[in-house]
Amino acid sequence: MLNWIKLTAKDGVTIGAYEAAPEGRARGGLVVLQEIFGVNRHIRNVADDFAARGYHVVAPALFDRVEPGVELGYESEDAAKGIAIRAKTKLADTLADIAAAVDAARPFGRVGIVGYCWGGTLAFAAAQHVEGLAAAVGYYGSGIAALPPDRPCCPVMLYFGDQDKSIPLSDIEKIRRTYPEITTYIYPANHGFNCTDRAAYDPASATLARQRTLDFFAQYL
Repeated sequence: MLNWIKLTAKDGVTIGAYEAAPEGRARGGLVVLQEIFGVNRHIRNVADDFAARGYHVVAPALFDRVEPGVELGYESEDAAKGIAIRAKTKLADTLADIAAAVDAARPFGRVGIVGYCWGGTLAFAAAQHVEGLAAAVGYYGSGIAALPPDRPCCPVMLYFGDQDKSIPLSDIEKIRRTYPEITTYIYPANHGFNCTDRAAYDPASATLARQRTLDFFAQYL
């Protein structure tokens, strides 16, 4: 049975969130940020995996302000719909929803955040602007290079694929120059390499990135 909860942002808007709890005492709280496909099966599986490793996970439904209950697959029409919904979101509102998710995870210890695709960009923006985060990991966030160069308020680790046409290597180099304190890894993979439901799934890169993520959170949470 899926466990959905409600989050209320500081402006009073309520959104949904998928919650996954570990067995026994949590080793920390974790916010998982969606791709442009909603809190779909892949994101729920990611949340469940982190919960199985001891974290209390909250995955906010960041499209709910525009269209509640979005859950898409990975066909071209799904991508087109996800892009259209994302275009209607506002970063300030989305960060407010992420802050509400951080607050929901806070009772379970130090809070980390990890995001994928659009969520990878948002994880970085949250590290810059959302209070209460102890660590952040961003997977293939194509919008990071275009964000204002505000310093992150917590340790950050970023992952990219060298075959990802949506994130040129020049963007990755710009990120490295702007934020030399951030650990950045480039994998021999395409965009979406962590997602088992995508054709771009790369088991070796996904496994290595997940272990690095777990080690990173173990250090800071």
